[in-house]
Amino acid sequence: MPQALNVLIVEDNPDDANLILRELNRSGFDAVSQRVETEAAYLESLHGSLDLILSDYTLPGFGGMQALELLKRSGLDVPFIIVSGSIGEEIAVEAMRQGAADYLLKDRLARLGQAVHRVLEQSRLRKKSQRDQEALRSSEERFRQFAENINEVLWIVEADHSAVLYISPSYEKVWGRSCQSLYENPLSFAEAIREDDRASVLTALNEQKRGREYDVEFRIIRPDGKIRWIHARGAAIRNEAGAIYRTAGIAEDITRRKEAEQHFRQAQKMEGIGQLAGGVAHDFNNLLAIIGGNVELFLMTAKNLEPECREYLSHVAHATGRAAALNRQLLTFSRTNAMEMQQLDLNDITSSFTDMLRRIVGEHIMVQTEFAPVPPQIKADPGMIEQVLMNLVVNARDAMPKGGRLVIGTEVVLIDPPRAKLDARMRAGRFVCLSVCDTGTGIAPENMSRIFEPFFTTKGAGKGTGLGLATVFGIAEQHKGWVDVASEVGVGTTFRVYWPVSSQDVATPNFSVARKPRGGTEKILFVEDEQSVREVVLLLLEHFGYKVTAADSAVSAQTTWSEQGGQFDLLLTDMVMPGGLSGLELGALLRAEKPGLKIILSSGYSEELAGAGVVEEKGCMFLHKPYSSLVLAETVRKCLDAA
Repeated sequence: MPQALNVLIVEDNPDDANLILRELNRSGFDAVSQRVETEAAYLESLHGSLDLILSDYTLPGFGGMQALELLKRSGLDVPFIIVSGSIGEEIAVEAMRQGAADYLLKDRLARLGQAVHRVLEQSRLRKKSQRDQEALRSSEERFRQFAENINEVLWIVEADHSAVLYISPSYEKVWGRSCQSLYENPLSFAEAIREDDRASVLTALNEQKRGREYDVEFRIIRPDGKIRWIHARGAAIRNEAGAIYRTAGIAEDITRRKEAEQHFRQAQKMEGIGQLAGGVAHDFNNLLAIIGGNVELFLMTAKNLEPECREYLSHVAHATGRAAALNRQLLTFSRTNAMEMQQLDLNDITSSFTDMLRRIVGEHIMVQTEFAPVPPQIKADPGMIEQVLMNLVVNARDAMPKGGRLVIGTEVVLIDPPRAKLDARMRAGRFVCLSVCDTGTGIAPENMSRIFEPFFTTKGAGKGTGLGLATVFGIAEQHKGWVDVASEVGVGTTFRVYWPVSSQDVATPNFSVARKPRGGTEKILFVEDEQSVREVVLLLLEHFGYKVTAADSAVSAQTTWSEQGGQFDLLLTDMVMPGGLSGLELGALLRAEKPGLKIILSSGYSEELAGAGVVEEKGCMFLHKPYSSLVLAETVRKCLDAA
């Protein structure tokens, strides 16, 4: 079929134009032509749908070279052939140099068809090449945008690793080294790999040269000393013959993922130990209640007791108190300790506690405070905050045996979502940070991952239980915060504990124990499944004048209640008891019969874990085990006297 051809003929002689058109049609073209002979008409006819321009060299007031120049200025890519009656060789060469595709003499038009076929094919190939180059440039630009805007490092190297063909800019961000340094020395990336990981990485790279999959995790040390975890994957690139001539891959910074995994494993381990510690501590509470209660009973009731015996018993009472304090740390760590949440100003509680802390650390350590101006309030247990301060300050003191400087500070911190993503422990929001910074011996790097483990300590025998930092960790977690630590051997250590800013008011009873508590004559129904605890508390309550009936379960308590017609003023019951009916449920049943019944719920676990909100909602009071006789008496009196 004839090839369609849209041709513009620049010719002042219509007969010559017709000859050209007939020759094109004879050569297999279905030519559609337009003839122009002036510059204005020529410019008007220039458009992108033209396939070919055939121009005479000389026209009145216009010429082929002018037409060629105007075509170049227009930016159109249309083949241009000069067809002239007489043109010298020098002029023809100049025209070709200026961009003409060919030139022909009018008396030799037989060659026109061949020339047009050739220049059209050249034009087609040229345009295809331009499209291919544009597509390549576009592809390269897309790759550049992709490579320069992702966090992963892309690389392409020669098969023998003798040259780096491409490394993405992320290399500088992850490795902390310049891309140029890698181009100059292709193996310089390995200098940053930790020595104990380097051999496995180089072995994997050598295996990749032989076509095996490259997939390895390793650590690098940046010039700033930071350690980053890298996951690198790569593959061999083969040529048409199947031979490996390049390798390519991607390296990803997985430090955050590793930290999250480590945090998860640590949390699992801490949770398991915490459950064990909580169970042991709960049982231990009953033993302490028995020991402490009997000692107090003996001291209160014994007459003519020798001073020496009283001193011995006071030592027992003191040791029981210390054991109870240690037990509270276990319960705090296991998150089963009762919390008395209040609205607090961290500056106030820290400042009021600082004088005592100065006495604890001694005169050889200078204590400074740096408080944030009017920080927002937090929702916390004041006793637990004091415990955090005490544990951190004692640790700091022990790290500065020859003296030093201790700085206790507060600051308001706003953590935005991007920053929160950098550390698995962080959460976005406003926090008040409590920091304790010392100039002591620092923490050895090999111990950093274990410092929050319970019973782990680097102190000598008898100088620490290993529960201090574990307790700090547990308290921070209970308050929906976290602990951060930075340390350098020989320079010092800084602990930062983050507390969420509170937006709610908290009203929790705050009992102050009087030295001489008042007793009473009211009737109390006391429910406790542990016999020894039941016996000693019964005696203590009777010592304070109350009429007490004891029961060992909720079922027996209901029986006693029925037998005595519900003539009780107060129910004092353990929250967790065997038999399927808890202290909370027992109190609800008895109150249904006697709405004015006063109730005290007792447990070694937190009231929040044992029954969230029920204690306060039902107008009950909570008594945390183990309790002294003074706390018991004061709580009972407060409850009975409450409106």
